[in-house]
Amino acid sequence: MKKNYRRVLTIAGSDSGGGAGIQADLKTFSALGCYGMTAITAITVQNTCGVSSILPVPPMLVKEQIEAVVSDLGVDAIKIGMLFDPPSMDLPNVPIVLDPVMQAKGGEPLLKPGAIDALKMLFPKVLLITPNLDEASALLGQQILSREEMVEAGKALIALGANNVLIKGGHQGCDCLITSSSEAFWFEKPSINTINTHGTGCTYSAAIAAYLAHGLPLNSAIKKAKHYLHNALKRGAEYQLGSGHGPLCHFIGASR
Repeated sequence: MKKNYRRVLTIAGSDSGGGAGIQADLKTFSALGCYGMTAITAITVQNTCGVSSILPVPPMLVKEQIEAVVSDLGVDAIKIGMLFDPPSMDLPNVPIVLDPVMQAKGGEPLLKPGAIDALKMLFPKVLLITPNLDEASALLGQQILSREEMVEAGKALIALGANNVLIKGGHQGCDCLITSSSEAFWFEKPSINTINTHGTGCTYSAAIAAYLAHGLPLNSAIKKAKHYLHNALKRGAEYQLGSGHGPLCHFIGASR
């Protein structure tokens, strides 16, 4: 009997520099023993110094890419990243992780102005959303700084339709999962002194999706993804690539 791949689809933008977007997602899927597939939402012109141009892919073509993959290859999990202009999507009943990407590391907008409401329409359709502090603040229209505010922000996003929310604390090193039953779970790792952080959010959400594709429960998937991300940042700090925010090192021999 032939083996089956663990199949993960990323619906996201292309990063010409290879550090974030679908390129980071595919590297992560491969490192964690999954077969990666793509539906490209936008082509970005970027490197370690920033994004200089974006060409959105027509929403119908995004939809057709998803349908082509699902109808033939099938999927075990989906990661949704940069949408720019969120299309109407029919998604299969598999674990879905939504990383609500709004701006690049250098501050360039990666979400079409006025598209936040369209992004929120996806919340009930996915298992988990993974906003960082800035993204959660933008979604709720309020600043989030403390651990207590992270928990309250998660509950507020669930009130908007999300099923589970992972608020990423960034340099604080602590992330908080707030479940639909209002339970809060913390995931912490020591911070790493590095400027090579390009693609951190993409990699984290992609790793969670990969572990979900392997059948892990949500808490375990996040814990293992956090460990993988920490090691990728730690190893990536040893390298110099480009003159800005360099990428992580995705191929670190992480075990599943």
